[in-house]
Amino acid sequence: MAHIELKNITKKFGGHTALTGLNLNIADGEFFVLLGETGAGKTTTLRMIAGLEKPTEGQVFIDGVDVAGWSAAERDVALVLQQYSLYPRYTVRQNLEFPLRPKIRRLPDAEIKDRVARAARTLRIEHLLDRKTDRLSGGEMQRVSIGRAIVRKPRVFLMDEPLSALDAKLREALRTELKNLQMQLGATFLFVTHDQIEAMSMGDKVGVLNHGRIVQTGTPQEIYNNPRDTYVASFVGSPPMNLQEATVDDGKIVFSGGQSLPLPGRFKAKVNAGDKVVFGLRPDDLYPVGHGLHSGDAADVHEIELPVTVIEPLGNETLVFAEFDRRDWVSRMLNPRPLRAGDRVAMSFDLSQAHLFSAETGKSLRA
Repeated sequence: MAHIELKNITKKFGGHTALTGLNLNIADGEFFVLLGETGAGKTTTLRMIAGLEKPTEGQVFIDGVDVAGWSAAERDVALVLQQYSLYPRYTVRQNLEFPLRPKIRRLPDAEIKDRVARAARTLRIEHLLDRKTDRLSGGEMQRVSIGRAIVRKPRVFLMDEPLSALDAKLREALRTELKNLQMQLGATFLFVTHDQIEAMSMGDKVGVLNHGRIVQTGTPQEIYNNPRDTYVASFVGSPPMNLQEATVDDGKIVFSGGQSLPLPGRFKAKVNAGDKVVFGLRPDDLYPVGHGLHSGDAADVHEIELPVTVIEPLGNETLVFAEFDRRDWVSRMLNPRPLRAGDRVAMSFDLSQAHLFSAETGKSLRA
């Protein structure tokens, strides 16, 4: 296990800046997920910790030691990639043994056998040990790839989008297996993904990366409930938060099309008349009258009749899109009453859960 800290990391590739002033703190034994879109700098961050890239500026610490001058081997980390990096002509057993048979400091055969057996048992691939890896399914190959990391007993597991090439059902199963594995090993995991469902379901902590900067770090629930800015609000959540620009006027939030909502009391000291804001409401906090459970005072629930534009049944839930101020807002509901596009329905806005952001900076104004 290990504690990882990145301080003021900047990484440039020629004229392109991949990371800017990045600070990251991962506790010993923590499952930390780095979440960001393609090109945000996730893989560069991972490679920096692994010792495969050197920072242009800043420091990388493992257990309080600056490892800037250490090679990848000296850092004792294991890297698991989306590409399985297995030897197709080798059996599963031989692939698992390979990291333990270096030319220098090779382990005793008995130790190798024991580590391979333990890893195979942990990952439930004992029945595959004598099978060639080119005869494995995608899920089986990824388990073997993870097994190659486990046998080394590294201080840190670094995982770069390891599930993204798998089908949805297998991804869901392996999410659970990886989280259980991390708890079983008590190891420090840094897991990189663009998939916010993976991040929210697996991480003890999540760091949201945008254009080479960490914009928010916290537990999944903290990030979902209190996004620091409009980027996090729009990126985290499925479907994402409803966001719309508006102006504060006489105790109201007035939208460009003329619709308005009462200004929630907790924001009154934070804004002035004429301020440009972005109003946000999660799909869970917008619902047909009588079909939701609001968490605040009844006075915080505001009702408006809206036309339904689209219905998306998803099995255990239904997404209802309704037009509000010339834009479609989405409501997520369990067991809604039958609705059709074109229906007009009274919708409840749970303003106790509303968010306000500065239209100028995008930063949250929520107390």
